[in-house]
Amino acid sequence: MREKIEEGAKFCWNCGRAVYAAADQDVDAGGYYSRGLVYDDEEDYDRAIVDFNEAIRLDPNDVAAYNSRGFAYAEMGDYDHAIADFNEAIRLDPANVDAYASRGFAYVEMGDYDRAIVDCSQALQLDPNNASAYSSRGSAYMKKGDYDCAIADYNQAIWLKPDYATAYYNRGKAYRQKKDYDCAIADYTQAIELEPNLAVAYNSRGVAYGLRGDYDQAIADYTQAIRLDPDNAWAYNNRGCTYEEKGDYDRAIADYSQAIGLNPDNASAYNNRGYAYDKKGDVDKAIADYDHAIRLDPNYTAAYCNRGNAYADKGDYDSAIADYTQAIRLKSQLR
Repeated sequence: MREKIEEGAKFCWNCGRAVYAAADQDVDAGGYYSRGLVYDDEEDYDRAIVDFNEAIRLDPNDVAAYNSRGFAYAEMGDYDHAIADFNEAIRLDPANVDAYASRGFAYVEMGDYDRAIVDCSQALQLDPNNASAYSSRGSAYMKKGDYDCAIADYNQAIWLKPDYATAYYNRGKAYRQKKDYDCAIADYTQAIELEPNLAVAYNSRGVAYGLRGDYDQAIADYTQAIRLDPDNAWAYNNRGCTYEEKGDYDRAIADYSQAIGLNPDNASAYNNRGYAYDKKGDVDKAIADYDHAIRLDPNYTAAYCNRGNAYADKGDYDSAIADYTQAIRLKSQLR
């Protein structure tokens, strides 16, 4: 029992931002704001935030500066500060579409999907042609398991913005959850055509190919994902799973080891490498890896089950029964 995981990818949303300060804005505030936008475009978010801070200090009613600082915080993964800035932007301008759409995106990333849907719906009420709001609301629906509503929103986002690679990628994920692998592959392919260096799309298409049984195509996609992003631990993990499906346990172990080297807290990679060792008959190494996976994730049902099998192979039936019992207990808690 192995686990193939598709990384969760994050993308910038395409909210419109004013590039220049308003004509009636203090020239010094406008200078800081404009320089902050340049830093933001260069992904130097710390410097961008410093400049937006100064712009806000000089003009406390600058809605665009709050929005832009919120964007920068969100790019850094600081969603609490991002939401605080979007809140202020909405307080100053209750009809600010970008603030609602962006706050909705931040709520998605924080796991507050109901609030995300409310915010994105408000943005769409204000601007029915806001592709980003449809995309973010689609992501919230997908996280809630409502794949049909998610696909409907991604459809609308793509209709409004036909070159929206993120929407194609996310719709592909929704199709994959519905086990419609052909549609998933088609969407990942479109995302790649629009953004040829989108490593996560190659990784996700590899997952879909693997689930369809096209292992060579899957390996080719994982290899391309790794070429584009050599630190992509999940691409190594997933390629290892595919090599294992083909019975190439040595290559599988090498890929799992690489995934572990990139992310030593990757419980799945330890579990998967243990399974490959088990298949090679190296039960002691398998148990050691299952031990490590369980230390990293004490609720890892598959690792307990796999370790139970390994103990049973060694004739240690008491330990096997203990692991199976724990796996059953954890499984029953998930129901």
